[in-house]
Amino acid sequence: MSISVALVDDNPEIRRNLSRYISEARGFRCSSICSSGEEALRVIPKSPPDVVLMDIQMSGMSGIACTAKLKQALPSVPVMMLTVYEDDDAIFNALKAGATGYLLKRSAPTKLLDAITELQRGGAPMTSEIARRVIESFCKPKPATHPDDQLTGKETEILELLATGYVPKEVADKLNITYDTIRYHLKHIYDKLHVHSRTEAVIKYLG
Repeated sequence: MSISVALVDDNPEIRRNLSRYISEARGFRCSSICSSGEEALRVIPKSPPDVVLMDIQMSGMSGIACTAKLKQALPSVPVMMLTVYEDDDAIFNALKAGATGYLLKRSAPTKLLDAITELQRGGAPMTSEIARRVIESFCKPKPATHPDDQLTGKETEILELLATGYVPKEVADKLNITYDTIRYHLKHIYDKLHVHSRTEAVIKYLG
């Protein structure tokens, strides 16, 4: 049986190259090719693959937010992040969102296929430095939630829209409130969740 792979990347040249590498390799096949996180959430759950290759940086919904949503729908399907640079923070946040490993886009085709195989067999292709950070994060005791840190209904609604892939200005339009009001709510959300960015807030909310 061949290993089925779903690709999610907003760069057409990268999609074309990756799909060619995979389709031409014996024992592998592309089950779907998506150009955005939004498309991935519509398409991939209809025909779950063995492995998902996810671009970490995409316009619109980020690969991190898409991974978090996709893992809710398909918890048993492993996701490997594709990245141009070894950005430790982005990779770490992606792993916290549910990704199982990561691979540099400039990696040779043989390394790509080896990583897919490792992932499909239950492995987690990543550097030891990233793996150590993941382990350390799970070893830290979680502080009890203070009543003042509870999110309001509006703050929760804003976070849900951000997790779906909307940017703050789009959230403001959707909720019929001003952008300044969204910024005000985001400041309180960051304070309550003890984070410093939208990505961190979404990851903590979904986690």
